[in-house]
Amino acid sequence: MSTSTQAPVLIIGGSGVVGSRAAQILRRLHPELPITIGGRDLEKARAVARELGNADAVAVDLARADLGQPAERRFGAVVMFVKDDTLHSVGFAQAREIPYLEISTVAFELGPVVGLHVARPRSAPILMAGSWLAGAATAAALRGVREFRSVESIEIAAVLDEQDVGGPAAYADLERQTKAQTSALVLAGGKWQWIGGPAAERVFTAVDGRAMTGQAYSMLDVLSLGTATGARSIRTDVAVGESASRRRGEPFSTEIVVEIAGTRSDGTSGRVRIELVHPEGQAPVTAVGVAVGVERLLGLAGGPAVPPGLYLPHVIVEPEYLLRRLAEFGTQTRRA
Repeated sequence: MSTSTQAPVLIIGGSGVVGSRAAQILRRLHPELPITIGGRDLEKARAVARELGNADAVAVDLARADLGQPAERRFGAVVMFVKDDTLHSVGFAQAREIPYLEISTVAFELGPVVGLHVARPRSAPILMAGSWLAGAATAAALRGVREFRSVESIEIAAVLDEQDVGGPAAYADLERQTKAQTSALVLAGGKWQWIGGPAAERVFTAVDGRAMTGQAYSMLDVLSLGTATGARSIRTDVAVGESASRRRGEPFSTEIVVEIAGTRSDGTSGRVRIELVHPEGQAPVTAVGVAVGVERLLGLAGGPAVPPGLYLPHVIVEPEYLLRRLAEFGTQTRRA
């Protein structure tokens, strides 16, 4: 289906910090794709829609199973930038048999969505993009593991600048995930474990060489990498504090450090370190990951439209393609 005949993509939370950025990137990638900005503040959503062009706005009510939309109103996909505790948005997509993508659910919250998918497995493709920055960290790790015959460990450390938490929806996600989660999911020595206390802390070297302490975080990266790499140990840690760029007196940046250890193809042991930095913070990186996920779900890039199923980003999005798009929109990647 061409973008000119595609029903509009409904972006709920599309007038927020990250949602509006994702809408802008999606517009750049696909100028003819119709977009609907959904939110509680209709005037704010309309302002974003006017700036995008080929877009409109609707008021969304997550307390209603129909999201407050007329039965005859068609959409091509539902993209969520806010946490939907009712999961009405998932049911809405399933009932209309259209793709669904969200970024707010982490490992300890997966149960309800899995239950909905199991109940209606052939209804809609559901992309759970609750990986760090919508798949950026996993994509970098998957590029790195190609250098190894076997992988022993993958350690991801992310720095979220305390000035770069984002808008209200992003802040609510961070608050919920850090306060509701008493332990974090890791793979250690081939065993899945929930860890807390001192075991959940890890000191890593930031991109400017300084030592920082991160806290284990149950993002979906551990699930993606656990199934895709065969590594015996995997963990994701997040440090909320001052980014390296701000320590230099510059605006905040977002930083990801991926370290991989294993056996190379020649039989020798080795270690690879990959750093991803975006000088404008986490919003543009997340936005690119979401935009790439949407175009892949709809079959606008990377292959035909994705069939019904429950997906993690690495299953349907080629890591090299995502990394290439990230670079186009300002993400810097280097080996260290």
